[in-house]
Amino acid sequence: MNFIEEIRWRGMIHDMMPGTGEQFAKEITSAYIGFDPTGDSLHIGSLVQIMILVHLQKAGHKPYVLVGGATGMVGDPSGKSAERNLLDEETLNHNVACIKKQLEQFLDFDCGENSAEMVNNYDWFKNFNVLDFIRDIGKHIPVNYMMAKDSVKSRLETGMSFTEFTYQLIQGYDFYWLNKNKNCKVQLGGSDQWGNIVTGTELIRRKGGEPAFACTTPLIKKADGSKFGKTEGGNVWLDKTKTSPYKFYQYWINSSDEDAAKYIRIFTLKSKEEIEALEKEHAEAPHLRILQKALAEDITIRVHSQEDLDAAINASEILFKKGAEAVEGLKSMSAQIFEDVFEGVPQAEIALSEIESGINIVEALAVQTNFLGSNGEARRALKGNSISVNKDKVGEDKVINKDDLISGKYILLQRGKKNYFLVKAI
Repeated sequence: MNFIEEIRWRGMIHDMMPGTGEQFAKEITSAYIGFDPTGDSLHIGSLVQIMILVHLQKAGHKPYVLVGGATGMVGDPSGKSAERNLLDEETLNHNVACIKKQLEQFLDFDCGENSAEMVNNYDWFKNFNVLDFIRDIGKHIPVNYMMAKDSVKSRLETGMSFTEFTYQLIQGYDFYWLNKNKNCKVQLGGSDQWGNIVTGTELIRRKGGEPAFACTTPLIKKADGSKFGKTEGGNVWLDKTKTSPYKFYQYWINSSDEDAAKYIRIFTLKSKEEIEALEKEHAEAPHLRILQKALAEDITIRVHSQEDLDAAINASEILFKKGAEAVEGLKSMSAQIFEDVFEGVPQAEIALSEIESGINIVEALAVQTNFLGSNGEARRALKGNSISVNKDKVGEDKVINKDDLISGKYILLQRGKKNYFLVKAI
């Protein structure tokens, strides 16, 4: 597998220095990407870079993952309109450990010659004093060279601290250190990192290091102009405690046709032939959303698990299921998935002790919850066979009790096909 050809057909190349492709074709090559440890989880915006490293390793090359324990204390100005808060060492160490665990889901850190390797730039910066840095590194990169970078120019009017201004030198030194100590010849990253990356290649050149190259990926944008990886609730995280597998699955399944055709190339390992076959099948029956399903299933399994995928699919289909299948599917839901599926549905709280004692369905529908306006309206709806409890049709003789609780906490009331109401036991 040719690494550059593979990521090119997948639409994952934005800029590339001359000679980069030849370097990968010539020999097993070490390359790295840096990850910012400002949080304790990566989000799906990071998946583009993760997948680049996955393809790099699959092509037989050696990936280095640089976690910026030192640069996280400084703050990268690229793409930022304001200075960000700096983190203390304890928080950074926690974040680095969490990110490492997530990356181990994708990369093989124990497979011989091309095993992935994780490095932390805090290890080589912690004993580097400022006088040594400005003498050995700072003198090699002119100020006018640094001022010409877009990440600097865009901030000249609003202001930029010396701390952020020096970031490109620090990132450049990362590349130099890896080039010198790990024979790392290529830095990969997002297109917003181009200025910082080429500062590294320039530093390596001026200090007489091994040949060094750069390759960047395009920033992913959604077809409707909204930001990739963002929802109304914020970032879509890889950590299931921050973004549940259900919401994660929903993000991909709700992609537009145009976005799904782009995403399936970038975020899955499916071959060109497989993807083209799926696209053809999708074009013949767009309403079946074949591309979206293939994308969502593949990526949910790799980020989470088959079990999480099955639970997400069950939850996604629950509103359309009927009868025993619907009842069983609902009762098998975890509390987290249940909350995600019925987020925004009107709800009322009832004491657990009252539910355990038993509540007649008429009282539950009207007096206890105000789901329906009166006892009379509740009785008419029940006689019309339009009321369900946990997707199961009920009559006037129904008594709600603890056996109806889902995850020991919820009861779903329903009138007709689309009117839902949630009872929460407290």
